[in-house]
Amino acid sequence: MSVERLTRYPGGGGVRNPRPAEIAFQAMSRWASTIKRPTSSRGRITCAPTLYVVIMKFYNMNDATLKPSSATKIDRDVLAVHELARDESGRLYSVRMRELFQKLEVDMSVVEAMAALRIAGRALHHIQERWAEKYGLSEGRLGVLFRLYRQGACPLGDLAGDLDSTPRNITGLVDHLERDGLVERVPDPDDRRSVRANLTEAGRTRIEAIWKEGIEHQHEIAAGLNREDLAQLRHLCLQLVENARKELGK
Repeated sequence: MSVERLTRYPGGGGVRNPRPAEIAFQAMSRWASTIKRPTSSRGRITCAPTLYVVIMKFYNMNDATLKPSSATKIDRDVLAVHELARDESGRLYSVRMRELFQKLEVDMSVVEAMAALRIAGRALHHIQERWAEKYGLSEGRLGVLFRLYRQGACPLGDLAGDLDSTPRNITGLVDHLERDGLVERVPDPDDRRSVRANLTEAGRTRIEAIWKEGIEHQHEIAAGLNREDLAQLRHLCLQLVENARKELGK
């Protein structure tokens, strides 16, 4: 997979600014290529074969292609593959990941941490999908409803930026919500060539009934983390994004 490909819309249609997950992936690819002398294959991870398999296994999965109905199965797969244990300091680690790293004669703590971040991201995504399914929604459609509920009618391009998505994906989400009678397209008073997405009365009723429960659900996922833990978690995740941006700017 080339790094350039990650910054293009699926199926073509121009380029966009890379999303935070893509920034982290690109920086990870550059770091990995320094472990062993790079080959002439530009844009690929050029490192020891075992390390290449480890990295690509956890970064090549395209979550956007997964249907919401597969969420439960993926939840079980994630839990089954990533058996967790605690080290001598009481910190959690993935047993499988550590086994894969044992034979590599290099400090793999950074790759193990990045892989843990990816595992957590996938698990959280599928848990949110499963919760949204109870209300006939997906995580993406729920995000659109909540943004429109909080800020009113909004151009589709702004929704894409707010939800860290692509215009094509947002168009698909709005199409689905429009068919369900939860969202409607209305003219943009500031631009005749554009339209805005707006909640219908049915859409407003739906989101008002569930958004507080959604926040409570996230508190359940974060059980065991106090406010200081959450602030540190937020800081560390965004520190990785900041470091990745610096790396890409070199």
